[in-house]
Amino acid sequence: MSALPKSPVEPLIPPPPPLLNREQAILEFNRRVLAQALREDVPLLERLRYVCIVSSNMDEFFEVRFADYLEASRLPGSGITSREMAEVAAAAHALIDAQYAAFNEVVMPALQREGIVVLNHAERDAAQRQWVDGFFQRQVRPLLVPVGLDPAHPFPQVANKSLNFIVKLGGRDAFGRDNSIAIVKVPRVLPRVIRLPEPLAPGRQAFVMLSSVIRAHLEELFPGRTVEAFSQFRVTRDSDLDVDDDVTNLRQALRSSLSTRHFGQAIRLEVVATCPEELSEFLLQQFGLPDAALYHVNGPVNLVRLNQLIDQAEADALRFPPYEWAWPRGLPHGEGTQGSMFERLRQGDVLMHHPFESFEPVVQLLREAVHDPDVLAIKQTIYRTGAQSVLMDLLLEAARRGKEVMAVVELKARFDEEANINWAERLEAVGAQVVYGIVGLKTHAKLLLITRREAGARGPLLRRYGHLSTGNYNPRTARLYTDIGCLTADGGLTADIDLVFQQLASLTRGKAPKQLLLAPSSLHRQMLRFIQRCTEAARSGQAARIVVKINSLTDEPLMLALAEASQAGVEIDLVVRGACMLPPGLPGFTERVRVRSVVGRFLEHTRILYFRWGPTDDDEVLYLSSADWMTRNMMRRIEVAWPVRDARDRQRVIDECLLPYLHDRRDAWRQLADGRYERIGADGPSAQQALMTRYHPA
Repeated sequence: MSALPKSPVEPLIPPPPPLLNREQAILEFNRRVLAQALREDVPLLERLRYVCIVSSNMDEFFEVRFADYLEASRLPGSGITSREMAEVAAAAHALIDAQYAAFNEVVMPALQREGIVVLNHAERDAAQRQWVDGFFQRQVRPLLVPVGLDPAHPFPQVANKSLNFIVKLGGRDAFGRDNSIAIVKVPRVLPRVIRLPEPLAPGRQAFVMLSSVIRAHLEELFPGRTVEAFSQFRVTRDSDLDVDDDVTNLRQALRSSLSTRHFGQAIRLEVVATCPEELSEFLLQQFGLPDAALYHVNGPVNLVRLNQLIDQAEADALRFPPYEWAWPRGLPHGEGTQGSMFERLRQGDVLMHHPFESFEPVVQLLREAVHDPDVLAIKQTIYRTGAQSVLMDLLLEAARRGKEVMAVVELKARFDEEANINWAERLEAVGAQVVYGIVGLKTHAKLLLITRREAGARGPLLRRYGHLSTGNYNPRTARLYTDIGCLTADGGLTADIDLVFQQLASLTRGKAPKQLLLAPSSLHRQMLRFIQRCTEAARSGQAARIVVKINSLTDEPLMLALAEASQAGVEIDLVVRGACMLPPGLPGFTERVRVRSVVGRFLEHTRILYFRWGPTDDDEVLYLSSADWMTRNMMRRIEVAWPVRDARDRQRVIDECLLPYLHDRRDAWRQLADGRYERIGADGPSAQQALMTRYHPA
């Protein structure tokens, strides 16, 4: 009998790498932020600010991320185990404990040595107590309404993140009953940090917390009763607005939902460390929370409010030195000087690197457009502009002057919904065309387009001028976030921007942009193609390279594609400020993937996508984008990425936005395969400091 033919040997395909937990990755980022509060080379008030930032970040973590995580865990087939839930909760507890330890044991003692003190009741002398009593009687007591609980006085509705007291009372009430629990809600209008007059604390800057003021006067709120026990408490609620996509009027639906945002499902309960167990158990029952949702904190239940101390303290030496951004080279500085912005942009594109370069040219371009009679139309996306915005004021003025103004307002920009609704209503009131993007997709792209009538060889023509950015149209955050903006009069690029605005307004499919990559239609697919091209090049023996700088990496197809590229031999560097779920350095999976995070004075916000699959310049592409590598950005948002085609501009982005961050040894952290991070160094070069020096050499 002849032997059976052998089956061809199938190549072994390694299983996909195990991805890291997203919630744990978010908590790891906040550990890196907290580490800034422990750095002796960071000014003291800035160290306190980092403590406050962690509190703000953790509030959002519970309000949005953990709330979604809890909801997802209840769905059949979610794959989220009770063990994973417990591990995330334990990590959150450990982080908050570490935050309060840094606050109490490091930052506040250091501030005290600098003469900045927060005095509790026991530390205040007689004169200080007298002043605090007067403040309480005049400014606080008239606004407090203690609520004693009984069948006719149920547990009051407690707003999200509000300061409250729970009090256990002895004796009987005015009607002879022995109801023992009362709640004191503290109005948000009251300042949380109060500075004592200088004569009461000579040689020092002395502050008192509002919670300490109320605590010292609790007995006065309940005459005839004794206060046997009490605690501050604060509840964090699910605050993500849930509006159905089939509503007939999105703006009205959101406006209605805003009134109930502060009273969503409870997620976390904070009490002070000394809170008696019977009171914390009572609160857990009232909010329907498990024991794991209870956080005992050693200090104020809302450290975010310590920002008020930072603002009031008179100590410039304890802050970062002021940094004045540079004016972009070659741009006219001020209207009527060195020609107009339009004249300059006809000569070529201008890249601006914020905050090292000024954001003001964007404002100047829009201001020129508003006052130029030859400008016919202005279109802009609005995501986070703030409650006060010079850019929005200019759009209002443009509409009043009769120009065609179109604003794509993203009403679902989380926690900016109310400001954006107000801007939308004001724009509509002066005749601007306001649209809200596409139902089911957030408009996160940052685009501005100006159409101007100009003289041409064959008569008048319409020329477009545009601005694209990795960041928001917010001059305030432009001083705090690193971003890249591009001013352009390139006909192809501005035509693509116009296509995006047309699709957002008309909801028609239309032609695909030629230069812009657009989510959710092409951006994700093209990123995968670039990764695959690098993978194929590496398999054929070519040197291939991927460098990506983003805020978050959580999209599974992109992470698996990067892992495959690594296995093929592609060298991959990822600079990910926040959550990264791809474990680097796993043997056989991600050996050639390196992940680092940079946390410094400015918030890293640029999104830069670099791919090289061969030896020539034609084998290299570099894109700037508004999108992170998250599924929501790729599939559930309107995002753009645009190519940097000019060789000098491309090299500038590499030299300023990639290389310094890959060599940073002061603010950079290295991610380990298990998701933890280690600080790379403390005395080496800092990318942000190098860029500050580059634009303002000594």
